[in-house]
Amino acid sequence: MSEQHGFVRRYVFSTDHKTIGIQYILTGLLMALAGGLLATLIRLQLGWPDHQWLFLSRLLPKGMPSGVMTPEFYLAVVTMHGTIMVFFFISYVLVSGFGNYLVPLQVGARDMAFPFLNMLSYWIAFLAAGVMLASFFVEGGAAAAGWTAYPPLSAVSSAVPGSQMGQTIWILSMALFIASFTMSGLNIVATVFSVRAPGMWMMRLPLTVWSYFIASILGLLAFPPLTAAAVMLLLDRHFGTSFFLPSGMVIGNTHLTNTGGSPLLWQHLFWFLGHPEVYVLILPALGVACDIIPAFTRKPVFGYRMSVWCLMAVGCLSMIVWGHHMFVSGMSPFTGEYFSLVTLTITVPMTIFGVNMLASLWGAKLQLRVPMMFSLGVLALFGSGGFGGLFLGNATADMQLHDTYFVVGHFHMMIGGVTLLATFGAIYFWFPKMFGRMMNETLGKLHFWTTFLPFFTIFFMQHFLGLQGAPRRYYAFTAYDYLQKTRGQNLIISIAAMILVSSQCVFAINFVWSLFKGRVAEANPWGATTLEWTVPSPPPHGNFGNMPVVERWAYEYGVQTVDGDFAVQTVPSQIAPVSA
Repeated sequence: MSEQHGFVRRYVFSTDHKTIGIQYILTGLLMALAGGLLATLIRLQLGWPDHQWLFLSRLLPKGMPSGVMTPEFYLAVVTMHGTIMVFFFISYVLVSGFGNYLVPLQVGARDMAFPFLNMLSYWIAFLAAGVMLASFFVEGGAAAAGWTAYPPLSAVSSAVPGSQMGQTIWILSMALFIASFTMSGLNIVATVFSVRAPGMWMMRLPLTVWSYFIASILGLLAFPPLTAAAVMLLLDRHFGTSFFLPSGMVIGNTHLTNTGGSPLLWQHLFWFLGHPEVYVLILPALGVACDIIPAFTRKPVFGYRMSVWCLMAVGCLSMIVWGHHMFVSGMSPFTGEYFSLVTLTITVPMTIFGVNMLASLWGAKLQLRVPMMFSLGVLALFGSGGFGGLFLGNATADMQLHDTYFVVGHFHMMIGGVTLLATFGAIYFWFPKMFGRMMNETLGKLHFWTTFLPFFTIFFMQHFLGLQGAPRRYYAFTAYDYLQKTRGQNLIISIAAMILVSSQCVFAINFVWSLFKGRVAEANPWGATTLEWTVPSPPPHGNFGNMPVVERWAYEYGVQTVDGDFAVQTVPSQIAPVSA
C-alpha cells in the first residue's frame, strides 16, 4: 500500500501518523534548543552574578544592557524556560511525538482513528510554538509571571515589563497548545479503543500503549479547567473583570479598581491541570522504559498486570491531589491533611510500579546498549526524585520547603530528568524503526554519561540549597547574608549545567550523522517482540501489508523460535508456547 500524494502532502501536510510523530519530535527538539539556551542564561546569572558578559550585551541589549542581566529579564527567562521545556519540549517529543508514532503501530492499526484531526493537531501545535517564541519580540518582552502564570503578575499589564503584550501572547499560545493536545489525546484514546488488531486484547497491550492511553484520558479531563482559567485571565487583563484580582490592590502607586476576585482561584484551576500534567508526562516515560528494558534483559517485564492496575490507580489519584501545591495558601488544616493523605497514597502504586521495573532486572542477561543505559537512568532518577516528593507531599514539611530550591530539585528530577532520559532512550531505541538506520553506539554512550552525571549533580545539590532556605526564582543571592555560603554550590551547579547543555551537541551530531551515514538497520535490530518490529524499517504507508493477528502478550522473551530467544506477538502458539 503506497501513498500517491506529492512531497508537500506526504511530508508536510501529511495525515500519516508516522510522519506527524516525526514532525512533533523534530519540532520539540528545536524548542528544546531554545529552552536549553534559556537555562544557560539562568545558570550564568546564578553562578557568576557579578560578571559582565559583554558579548551578551550586544546580543541582548535590553535584557543585559551592560553585560549583567536585569531582574525583570531574569524573570522572563525563568518563565519561558519552564514553559518551553514542560509544554513545548517534553509534551511534543515524548507524548505527542512518540505517542503518534508508536500507538497505531503497537496496537496493529493502519493509522490513527482520525488522521485529518491528527494532522490538524500538529499544525496547531506548530503555531502554538511559533506564537510562544514571538513573545520575545514584543514591547516589554516575553511573559515574566512564571510558568504557572500566577496573578496578579499575569493579570495586571503594569506589574512588570513581561506582564504586557508578552503575557497575552503566552496565554494565546497556551490556548493553542491545549487545543492541539486535546485533539491528539482524543485520537490516542479512540485509536486504542476502536482500531486494535484482531487478538489485541487490552491485557495484551504493551505498557507503552497503556501509559499513553491513561495519560491521554488525564489530559482530556484536566485541560478544560485551565482553558476556562485562560479565558478568565484574558478578560481580567483586557476587559476589566475581576476573576483573579481582589479588592484594594496597589501596583506601581496606582490603586486598582478591581473588586471581588481571588488569585487562589487561578491556583486551583491551574494545579487541577498542573498535577495530572505531571503524570501525563511521567507515565509515558515509564511506559517507554518498560518497553526498552525487556529487549536488553531478554526476559519479560515483571508483574505486567499489577503494573497496569498501578497505572490506572495513579491516573485516578492524580486528579484529586492538586492542593498539595497550595499548602502555604492559607487553606484549612483539615483540607491540607486530606491533600497530604491522598498525595502520600499515590506513592503506593508508583512504588509498586518502580519495584516491578527493578524486579525485571533480576536474573537478566543485561546488555548495556545505549537505550538500556538511558532506561536505567530513568529508574535511578525516578527513585531518587520520588523520595524527595515524600517531604513535599507532607503539609508540615512543605511549609518549610515550599518555593525553595528543594522543590526545583525534586521537580526537575521527576518531570525533567525522568522524562528527558526516557525521551533520549526512546529516540535511540526507535530511531532505526523511524529512519532505517542505527545511531552510533560510542557517541550514544558518551552522550549518556555527559547527560546523566551532570543532571544528577545539578538537581541533587539543589535539594540541599533548598534545605538551606535558598528561594526559587530569585535573581541573585548576593544580597542575602545567610545565603553567602551557597555561592560555591551555585558555581558547581552552573559548571555542571554548562557540561549538560554542551553534551547535547554530541546527541545532535549523532542524530544528524546517523540519518545519512548510520548503519542500515534490520526490521528488528533489538530482537524485540511488539508489533512495530514485524514491519520493515521504516514502515510503509498503512504500516501492515496484511493486518496482523495477535496471538500472545507483548513481552514473550525467553521463548525459543527460529528468530531467537523471543516471539513477536504474531507468532502462533503452535510454533512456540504462550507464556502469559
